[in-house]
Amino acid sequence: MEINHLSERASEDYFLVQKALSENCQNSYTKLLERYRDSVYHTMLKMVKDNDDAEDLTIEAFGKAFRRLESYSPSFAFSTWLFKIATNNCIDFIRKQKMVILSIDEGNDQNSMDTAPSIQIKNDDLDPEEKIMLAQRSEQLKKILEQLNDKYRLMLEYRYFDELSYQEIAEKLDIPLGTVKAQIFRAKELLYEILKSNKSL
Repeated sequence: MEINHLSERASEDYFLVQKALSENCQNSYTKLLERYRDSVYHTMLKMVKDNDDAEDLTIEAFGKAFRRLESYSPSFAFSTWLFKIATNNCIDFIRKQKMVILSIDEGNDQNSMDTAPSIQIKNDDLDPEEKIMLAQRSEQLKKILEQLNDKYRLMLEYRYFDELSYQEIAEKLDIPLGTVKAQIFRAKELLYEILKSNKSL
């Protein structure tokens, strides 16, 4: 396939992709990951404003890209294709987070769609009325979490009610950090599905 239009770096990426596909060369996958991990991470961080979420989204982006590697076309640079996957995945993540907030807090006005989503529960800088509203929303979220199995419910409670970092959760439960990240990601997906199927929440 003609790749003369690609830059030198993009051409190198193309050959790494071909080697990864034809030989299942793990070194090629590693090189692609090392080349773009930091730039993808910083792009994700700008979009979600959270280090842990940005790291998760970076891993997901590469996972999706590598699973779809056969669909990559050298009509454009691999980096362009990768960043499109990463940003689209991040937009989906943000949309799901907004769904969580809007579903458990019907008092939000339309302008709230323009703000970065969050399901953080604690905030010591609220006035009394806001604290009452937050407590009500917290109770609503707890009722929703009861629909998850114990493993996923506990993960989300540690993360959003106790505000533990991923590393702190891993140490508390004595499980690998990667397992914590994977389970919290899955728990958020399940929570989103519950909210999506029950608009009355």
